[in-house]
Amino acid sequence: MQHFVVQVAHEQHLHYAEQICGEMELSAKARGTGIAKRTPEYIRQKMREGKAVIALTNKGEWAGFCYIETWSHGKYVANSGLIVSPPFRKSGLATLIKKKIFELSRSKYPDAKLFGLTTGLAVMKINSDLGYEPVTYSELTQDNDFWKGCQSCVNHEILMSKERKNCLCTAMLFDPADNKKAPWFNFAGKKHILERLTRIKQNTFLKRIKLKNKEQA
Repeated sequence: MQHFVVQVAHEQHLHYAEQICGEMELSAKARGTGIAKRTPEYIRQKMREGKAVIALTNKGEWAGFCYIETWSHGKYVANSGLIVSPPFRKSGLATLIKKKIFELSRSKYPDAKLFGLTTGLAVMKINSDLGYEPVTYSELTQDNDFWKGCQSCVNHEILMSKERKNCLCTAMLFDPADNKKAPWFNFAGKKHILERLTRIKQNTFLKRIKLKNKEQA
């Protein structure tokens, strides 16, 4: 069984930045998206600031990564760029990284609302376990710099046609002011949330099929 060390990234991890960015780009192409493309220098800066989490094998091989971004003067925090190296996918590592970056975000920004946009059901489930709930886009940061990150996504035209009120991604939010959203307070509601996420994901696929059929008509 593979063992991982999931830790806050620092100066000694800077040399992994090129590899991380390369895998991010490949993963985005495979998913058909291109949200928030980052440069190696941007990743290195996150490491220097202690705003990133890196996962390594016990042999020192890079295995995964995620970083923190803040918006609206620190009122909103996003855990961005979650990536797991292909050999270690489906090992539970993504969950370990998400938990670590969530803890780091909460310690650095205890009053901030944590949010994310995703099309992946697996990520939705992890977020749900951490206490996130599906929300409308209006509950996310309205910082224009955040939304500029969507410009490289293939679905950007859909987002703009709906005036940034909706798209194929599901918006999720953790609000520290609402204790009921913390997973340790609301076990009964988890099943309902996951069922709702599954429906959202299914509707997303239906929208894609309809759009594709419309384009081919």
